[in-house]
Amino acid sequence: MADLDYYEVLGLQRGASEDEIKKAYRRLAMKYHPDRNNGNKEAEEKFKQVGEAYAILSDPQKRAAYDRYGKAGVDPSAAGAGGFGGFGGFGEGMGGFENFSDIFGEIFGGAARGGRRGPQVFRGADVSYSLEITLEQAVNGAKTDIRVPVWDECKTCHGTGCKPGTGKKTCPHCRGTGTINMSNGFLQVQQTCPHCQGTGEIISDPCPECRGTGRTRSTKTLEIDIPRGIANGQRIRLSGKGEPGRNGGPSGDLYVQIIIKEHDIFEREGDDLHEDLPLSFATAALGGEVSVPTMDTETRITIPEGTQSGKVLRLRGKGVPNLRTGQKGDLYVHVYVETPVNLSAKQKKLLKEFDETLQENAGKHSPRNQGFMDKMKRFFES
Repeated sequence: MADLDYYEVLGLQRGASEDEIKKAYRRLAMKYHPDRNNGNKEAEEKFKQVGEAYAILSDPQKRAAYDRYGKAGVDPSAAGAGGFGGFGGFGEGMGGFENFSDIFGEIFGGAARGGRRGPQVFRGADVSYSLEITLEQAVNGAKTDIRVPVWDECKTCHGTGCKPGTGKKTCPHCRGTGTINMSNGFLQVQQTCPHCQGTGEIISDPCPECRGTGRTRSTKTLEIDIPRGIANGQRIRLSGKGEPGRNGGPSGDLYVQIIIKEHDIFEREGDDLHEDLPLSFATAALGGEVSVPTMDTETRITIPEGTQSGKVLRLRGKGVPNLRTGQKGDLYVHVYVETPVNLSAKQKKLLKEFDETLQENAGKHSPRNQGFMDKMKRFFES
């Protein structure tokens, strides 16, 4: 990612809105998702790049740092050169603004830093993941496994960053405190040690696998518990399942954003469901019972005699359970009368004869049509 522009990765221009960033990430994450590109290394790398770009641009503070300083503003390797420390940028501490915190801490007796001295710890970055589920899973709840690409502890050095058989040494510049004092006349300034980046230790012989960072890219398989009634776009938070912290800091969180697939039969609106029910001309005219699908099972409903297209029948409690209360919404069945097609000669003859009998008393059998004809007649007579 060193030579790539985060905006370019998401196919956006600088100044893109939060909504545009979210939509671009969602589209690309679905396109390059490992589950959809089995064994495709190029797609896997694209997926990682998209996730990293979104993690920065979706956070206002991280994005501001990136817009101003570029990759150096959010790259952990740039911390000693004025960077903002950590893949998580501002989310892993105060980054480049730690110097100002140190100044205030020195002047006001360490109040700005809580009086704490010694190596600084950084919280791991949060990770975002898009999970596509079916409407059935959203309604009934489900458990599913996901594969999430994250930074993880290096298995060669076990997170130390040191070559196996070697260890860290106390930083000779700050003597293990993680901070150094600088004098400018009468003003004493305490700032993060630029040699060890606040860790209090230095690595003289770095691990060849992770190059001294203590972290490598890996893929975690996690089980996700999808709650009943979750809606499209909502997120599930898995505490501590994000990227590991540094210097003993806590891990970040994993946020799983839910994307619900379109259903062949049902359309969701809040806690309610809607479905279309085609009826034959005879059933609509004579009434009767028909079977309709629900999310639970198939059920039979009564069609009143003379049902017209557009009528809506309500089935209480056959919708989606509310995520908080568990109370189910309703299912609305939208009726439309289907005009018969591909009639045989006999069927056409019978239908014409039937229509002639209706015309003998049109006002009784087709009140809406008769009313329309009367209005049209008055319109042309005026």
